[in-house]
Amino acid sequence: MKHSFTETIFEILTKHFGDEAEAIFNSSELLKYINQKTISAHKGSKARGSFGNLYAVYVLVEDYLKEGFDEKGDYSKYEGAKFSDLFKRQRELPFGAKLQNHALNQRMNLGTPQSLDS
Repeated sequence: MKHSFTETIFEILTKHFGDEAEAIFNSSELLKYINQKTISAHKGSKARGSFGNLYAVYVLVEDYLKEGFDEKGDYSKYEGAKFSDLFKRQRELPFGAKLQNHALNQRMNLGTPQSLDS
């Protein structure tokens, strides 16, 4: 699915990965999810769906990187982040002050990758 914000996603991927941008996008379920959730990104604020899910994904990825799992691996042995810390961080982000816990709570309780569809 391509829409107006897809171009922005590809610009970022191309900047970091050059000719591999399209292959990376096509092989990444997370990037496809972000693409799906940003359909209304360039429309007026009344047309936008909730971006709370993107904030939740952002703080989870941020924690993953902060803990160094992108380099050291072994994520399966991670005890996990504290919900309250992630929720606080989510609210510190631009426009995140009024976010509620629903999206983050759902992401923290994923049973299977298929649950990302919501």
